[in-house]
This record gives sequence, C-alpha cells and structure tokens, in this order.
Amino acid sequence: MLINVNCIRRTPAALLRKAGLSAAVLSLSLANAFAAPAFDQPDADFRGSLNAAGVVYAGSEAQLAGRGFTPGQEVILLQNGHTLTPQALVADKEGNLSTKIAIPADAAVGVHPVVMQVSKPSTADIFNLKVSPKVELSGQDKFELQSQHLVPGLYQSAYSPKNKVLFVTSAVGRPPVKQSQLVKVNPKTLAVEASVTPAAQKGRDDGQVQAVYGVDVDDKQGNVWVTNTRSSSIAVYSQKDLKLVKQFEDGVVSHPRDVVVDEKTDRAYVSSPGANTIAVFDTKKLTQLDPIELQSKTRNKPGTMSLALDAEKDRLYTVSASTNELIIVDLKNDNAQTVFPVPGARGLAGVSVDSKNDQVYVAAQGSDNLLIINAKDGSVQHDIKIGAGALNVVFDPETSLAYVASRGAGTVTAVNGKGEIVANLDGGSFPNHVSLDGEGNAYLVNKSKGKDDQTADRVTRLHLK
Repeated sequence: MLINVNCIRRTPAALLRKAGLSAAVLSLSLANAFAAPAFDQPDADFRGSLNAAGVVYAGSEAQLAGRGFTPGQEVILLQNGHTLTPQALVADKEGNLSTKIAIPADAAVGVHPVVMQVSKPSTADIFNLKVSPKVELSGQDKFELQSQHLVPGLYQSAYSPKNKVLFVTSAVGRPPVKQSQLVKVNPKTLAVEASVTPAAQKGRDDGQVQAVYGVDVDDKQGNVWVTNTRSSSIAVYSQKDLKLVKQFEDGVVSHPRDVVVDEKTDRAYVSSPGANTIAVFDTKKLTQLDPIELQSKTRNKPGTMSLALDAEKDRLYTVSASTNELIIVDLKNDNAQTVFPVPGARGLAGVSVDSKNDQVYVAAQGSDNLLIINAKDGSVQHDIKIGAGALNVVFDPETSLAYVASRGAGTVTAVNGKGEIVANLDGGSFPNHVSLDGEGNAYLVNKSKGKDDQTADRVTRLHLK
C-alpha cells in the first residue's frame, strides 16, 4: 500500500488531542457544518473508511474515496481546526463517497490526522493523510542503465554467483492468481533463458496456481527457493532446469514474504508479516524446523517484512511493520535477539546491512524515509526523505551504496553511508525490489499500472560508472 491511510478507532477525547482541536473549535465547526441537533442518533456499528488515491504532494489535489458508510450518511472533514469540505459529503446507496481536497503548497511532509465528523447517524473517526516528499531526479550521469521487459507481474529477483544467472518471480493480480512464472534471466543481455509456470494449487477448482513471490538462491544445493504467498507455502525449484524439487504443504508459513538462504548452515529463513515468527527450513533435507519466535518491546506482536542475512557474523536482520522495530537475531547464540525501536518511521518494510561498518539500512514505506541505524546501539545516524512508498533496500559492499526502491515515487535511489543521495533515478512504474550480483551491478524489477503501461514489468541493471 502506497499511501498508509488507515482509519483508527479512538475515544472522542483522543480524537481531539490527535487532531489538535480544542473543544471550542470543534463545537464551532459542528455548529456551522450541521443544521441537525448536536446529539443526534449515534452510529454504534460504524464501518466507514477513507483512503487517498495515489501519491499526495504539497500543492497538489488529493483524491479521497470512502466506503462502508451507511447510505445517506453525511461526513465533514476537519484538520487542525479547519473545515476541509465546504459541504457535507453524502454516502450513496452503496455507502460510498468521494471528493477532492486541495493540499496547501506549504504543507509539511508527513502523516496528517484528519477528523471525519459523521452524522445521520453520528460518530467521529480519524484517518491519516500522508503528504509525501518530492525528490527530484538526479545523478543519471553516474550510472549505466540497461532495461528489458520480461513478463507481467514482476516481484523479486535473486542472483546465482555460481551459475551467473538471475532468477525473477512474477505473479499477476489477486486470488485466484492464475498467471505466475519463475524466470531464468541472462544478467548480461537481460534476455529470458527459461521459465516455468507453477502447478495448480491442490484443493482449489478456480485455477489458482502456486504463484511465486519472494526468491533466493541456494548455490550449494543448486536450488531456488520461493515463497507462495497466496497459499501460505514454500517451494523449491532446480536452478538447472526449473523443475519443481519440492512443494511444501499449504499453510506451513502464514502469508510468507521474503526468503533468504544461509548456505553455510544449510538453512532457509522465511518472513511472515502476519506472524511473530521467522520460519526455518533445512535446505539439505528440505524439511521444516522449529521457527524463531520474535520479541518486541511493545505490547503488540511483531510481524516480519524483509530479511537480511549477515553470513559472516551469523546474524539475521528483519523489520516489523506492526511495531516499527528493527530485530537482530544472533543465529550462533541460540537465536538471541536485540530489538531496537526505530523512531521517526512508520510502516517499516525493507532492511539491509553493511556488515563492515555496522550500519543497518531501513526503508519505511509509511513515512517515505530511509534510516541508517547503528547496529551496535540502535541509534539513528541518518534520516533521509527518500520518496513516496520506500519499500525495499539493499546495500552493495562493492560500491558502498544502498539502493532503495520507492513504489509510490517510481524511483530507485542510491545512498551512501553518510546519508547522502548519490543519485535518484527513474525506476518506472511501481519499483518493487532490488538485488545484487556481487560484481557491482544492481537489478531493479518493477510492476505495472495497467495493460498500456510502457514502463512496466521490466528488469533494469544499474552499474556505477
């Protein structure tokens, strides 16, 4: 999700504090906004929500869409004591509504709480409207770029140093997902050398296949590991001919996202945004082992997003979007964990590590920033506004640069360890993931905005001159 606009249930007093409204201001606003009595019928089962479409910038117009309202229900939007809607918005017979609001040119970047004052029947709620930073393109002269269209629905990629091949996953649409491929790509020409469509998912009659999403390579065993997110499963394919080596049972990992392989210890680790565990597999025996149960310093359970392995120091890094924490697992010390809160960030999504300099790079999709964190004490060394929807990040020790894919901004950004943007490059539609080959090349894959999108579903090789 690009905009991080969520309805949050709160008490009336909390609503006032969060939106920066005094009781007097709110009373005055309501008096002007509604002719009905101040205490009309309350909505005891309110399910309405508002979302902003696309990326919202200062000086732009935000397109809002609402759903789940009671037909005929009226909504006034308030922000910091000001009415954003001159007239009440009225939900149609399906409970939907829409409007546009002007964002001031001097609006601060960040998440702004907006009060929904609702009547007929009445309630109040808050939704978060995110104003994203607009980072201009730069540094194109510092990189050599080569791009090639592949197949629809690109998701992630992983490079095999042993076989010098790039493996790319793709999956199209929401369930039932009928179109998915694991693709073998020549890293020099970016041409497709081979591909395979996963088998149909057992127990379903709607044509859904075991669609592939996350990916990593195991050169020691000659395999490719993928996550089957929609079926909560994992699959292993042969690098040589893309034949299926093993399909694990559905449900072995809840909605798996990323997979990383530790060839030194014959282990594969799989993240799950909806679970407080990292799943563990034996890559030699192809069996599932006991998971790593994660800790949090909050009252909520962590949910794992990206994974980064520091094989030399036997550490596994992940970030939790639900608790906004960085979690470091010591794989050699009985999976002991170090948990660092990440201030100034929302919706953590991507993580990578510079082992030599003990720096961790964290991409925050909800707050549009990249944070460089001291791996020893958790302190934030640099906080960089990187672009809307900063989703994934990878650090390249060959160039000492981190590459950040920002879905909303449509960019891939190169950042050094000092927190300086070296280049901000056009990444096409919805940049999704960046991988490395260990030879100074980075590979970006992006997704599509629609069938007529000429910049979609491409793999782009980036090479620092």
